[in-house]
Amino acid sequence: MNTKFGFVRVGEPKGHSSVGIVVQDRCLRFSDVATLSRWSNMENVIESWDQVVAAAMPVANQLADGSFDDRAIAVSEARLLAPIDPPQIFCTGANYRTHVAEIIVDRFSEEELAAGASREALFEKALAMMDERARTGMPYIFTRILSTCAGPFDDLRLPTYTRQPDWEAELAVVFKSGGLDITRADAMNHVAGYMVVNDVTNRDLIFTADPKSLGSDWLHAKNNPGYFPMGPMIVPKEFVQDPHNLAITLKLNGKVMQDARTSDMIFDIPRQIEVLSTYARIMPGDVLATGSPAGNGTHYDRYLQPGDVMEVSVEGLGGQRTRCVAAA
Repeated sequence: MNTKFGFVRVGEPKGHSSVGIVVQDRCLRFSDVATLSRWSNMENVIESWDQVVAAAMPVANQLADGSFDDRAIAVSEARLLAPIDPPQIFCTGANYRTHVAEIIVDRFSEEELAAGASREALFEKALAMMDERARTGMPYIFTRILSTCAGPFDDLRLPTYTRQPDWEAELAVVFKSGGLDITRADAMNHVAGYMVVNDVTNRDLIFTADPKSLGSDWLHAKNNPGYFPMGPMIVPKEFVQDPHNLAITLKLNGKVMQDARTSDMIFDIPRQIEVLSTYARIMPGDVLATGSPAGNGTHYDRYLQPGDVMEVSVEGLGGQRTRCVAAA
C-alpha cells in the first residue's frame, strides 16, 4: 500500500527555495534523495508530474518507516512557501448552493423582507434557483493575478481602503496539463492534485462605483497582495478518493465560521474545467479555485480585523494559518 504524501516548497536562505515531499509531519527535500534530485523546482515537477509521482511513491514509504530520519526535518521546522507560482489563477465564484442562497437572502432581499416575507421562505426560494442554475446554467469563472499569492503561514496585510475584507475557504485544483475545449469526460485526466486556498475578498469593493454599469471590479476586490494564501501542499489526486465529498473548514480566532462539504458545489470540477477550457487555454501549473461554502463574513456581518487569525483546512490536504495585520 502506498503512503500518502504531498509536495511542498521550502524557503531557503538568500531567497531561494527547494521542493520537498511531506509524509505526515516529516519533510524531505528532493535534493536529499538521489531518485528525486533531478527535479529542482515545482515547475520541473509539474512538467513531469506522472513520472515524479511514481518516483515519489517508494520514497514516501521509506520516509514513513524512518529510513530518511537522518535527512528529514519536521514540517514545523520548514518555512513553507506557496506550493507553486501558477502561470494563471482561475476562481469559480458563487459555486456553493447554500452559500449563494445565503448571499441572496442577506444582501439582495431587503424589499421582500420589508414586505413581510420570511427569511426561511426566501432561503428555500433561493435554493430552488440554485437547483435550476445547476441544471441549465454554467459556472462563473474569473481570474486572479500572481502577486496575490501567499504562503500557508504568511501574515495578511489588511489595506486601509476596505472596511469589509472577508474570508473564503476553498478547494483548489492544480493542473498537470491543459489545452482548449477539454471535454467533461476527459477533464480529470488533466488534474495533478489538490490544495487548500483562501480567496480573500473586499466585499465593499466588488461593485465599481464609477461607472456602476461596469459591474464587478475584481482588481479592487480580490487582487491585493497576499489575498490568496495557498497550501501547505499539493496532494496528488491519487490520494483524494472523491474531491466532491471533502470537509472544508475555516476558523476565525478559534471559532468555526465555515463548516461544509464540497458536495454542496453547484457545478462539479469536470464541468468547471469544461467551461473554463472553452474560453481560456489552461496551462500546466494553473490553479482553479472551485468556490467557497456558506459562512463568509457577509453572513455574520463580521469582517477581518488586525489581530484576527484564520485557520483553513480541507480534509486530507492539510491546513493553513493566516494572521491579519494592519497596514504599516
